Amino acid sequence: MKTSKKVLLVILAIIICVVTYVVVVGIYKTNQDKEKSAENNKKTEEVEISSEPLYTAKNFPKIDASLATQPLTDAIFKNFTGEEAEGKIDYSNTHPAYEKLINDEVDLIVVTEPSEEELALAKKKGVELEVIPVVKEGFVFYVNSKNPVNDLTTEQIQKIYTGETTNWIEVGGDDEKIVAYQRPVNSGSQTGMLSLVMKGFNLMQAPKENLIESMQEIINLVSSYENGKNSIGYSYFYYATTMFQTIDETVASNIKLLGVDGIKPNNQTIKDDSYPFTTAYYIVINKADAEDSASKILANYLLSDRGQKVAEEAGYVPVK
Repeated sequence: MKTSKKVLLVILAIIICVVTYVVVVGIYKTNQDKEKSAENNKKTEEVEISSEPLYTAKNFPKIDASLATQPLTDAIFKNFTGEEAEGKIDYSNTHPAYEKLINDEVDLIVVTEPSEEELALAKKKGVELEVIPVVKEGFVFYVNSKNPVNDLTTEQIQKIYTGETTNWIEVGGDDEKIVAYQRPVNSGSQTGMLSLVMKGFNLMQAPKENLIESMQEIINLVSSYENGKNSIGYSYFYYATTMFQTIDETVASNIKLLGVDGIKPNNQTIKDDSYPFTTAYYIVINKADAEDSASKILANYLLSDRGQKVAEEAGYVPVK
């Protein structure tokens, strides 16, 4: 009887050892397979995202762009041609770029969404625009860094820009008159303000001194302690942060981006759409262009893994 028990224990021990060995070997093999698979995927990705030039500087399609997309289009040009973009791409800004595209002077533009006037101009010329998101973006509001206000609701912003709210004390700030800067009609920022924020509310008519021609000028004004402590401006996230840091780091440090409805704008909240005023920069082409046209081919490249990687490396939030 004792011998039988011993035999059973030995057999049980052998079975446990065998099972343990099989499990350990299985886990080891699975991990090896995962590592090989990851390595193969990485190699495949590296093959797909080639750095070989797709164009020369001479045969690169003719494009125009807004100021806020210059780093993107410069990076694309360099990656796709192997050459620097300086002097080889027009930066007419948003409205002139739309006019050039509608008049068939360029193949493709990289800008903000079209305004009602730009859509009407295209219709008048018999052109249907194809508007394709290429990178995600956020429409942001900023104040002087000394302003105690850190966050506004959508409703508070709308009331400031309809003229109903006129003093910072009404939104948790100091007893100071609000100076609400605006951009001209058909600028990319003003189109964004109307479509993303106001949404049917009547934007107050800005006094001449509060209607500012460029995004850079508004930031300069708001950043100034003497003239900007009670002011508010708006722009696009990339321009007001990454891009403006390269223009003037000191000025950039003297403005503060406001949270909206409790959400701060940053790459993550723009990427996951939790920030309320999420938008995009767009590739815009003539919808009638053939599939093998210069515009359609370049648009496809911009939306490819390679194009999106270039956009991300330039500091933008990719759409894919």
